[in-house]
Amino acid sequence: MPRYKLVLEYYGKPFVGWQRQENGPSIQAALEAAAEALSGDKAASQAAGRTDAGVHALGMVVHIDLAKTFPADVVQNAINQHLKPAPIAVLSAEAASGDFHARFSCVRRSYEYRIVNRRAPLTIDAGRAWCISPPLDADAMDAAAQVLVGRHDFTTFRAAACQSNSPVKTLDEISVSRAGEDILIRCAARSFLHNQVRSMTGSLVEVGKGRWRARDIKAALEAKDRARCGMVAPPDGLYFLRADYENNK
Repeated sequence: MPRYKLVLEYYGKPFVGWQRQENGPSIQAALEAAAEALSGDKAASQAAGRTDAGVHALGMVVHIDLAKTFPADVVQNAINQHLKPAPIAVLSAEAASGDFHARFSCVRRSYEYRIVNRRAPLTIDAGRAWCISPPLDADAMDAAAQVLVGRHDFTTFRAAACQSNSPVKTLDEISVSRAGEDILIRCAARSFLHNQVRSMTGSLVEVGKGRWRARDIKAALEAKDRARCGMVAPPDGLYFLRADYENNK
């Protein structure tokens, strides 16, 4: 079966997440239905990351196997047409080799968490960011975040339902920056634990509010205890940014 590499953008609020589930609409089910409308037969897809309910993507990489071969631009345009009115768009499509796997070939995943730091509630950005009223010190958050970089046991920042075989992960980088009212937390790693980014974000917000310091983040990490985590940030502000592959596969 011909395989295609797609890059998707989607607004996650109406969905139960990327993965097909029985309890509601998923991005995977919507994409496969659109692809099947094009090819006239079953289509199977895999994504670089399994985003949760309400989480968005700006550059999710997916591979999809179709029953027939089409030019890449036909795949992109036809799937986009059949996806309407779902808030999912195929940004690009290209033919891929049979050994390309969106998930297992991926060597680096990048996420961004967006906080809007203002007193007024969100209107246009409702569902697209976490609104926090108290002033946040982004520089203090960035300094504290650096203790998380490297290879650690991230049990403290791991969801109880996480299915990963090990809580040990290597966080390649994390940064916190401010642009006006927006505070952006960006992080990259080969892989993440379930709810790891949202858990780290909630704890860093405690630093931004002045309740915690860098040493508290370090102590929480070293405790390897879920109870030591700050609140888990809501899904609204989390975005899958990009997936990277060796040799630009």
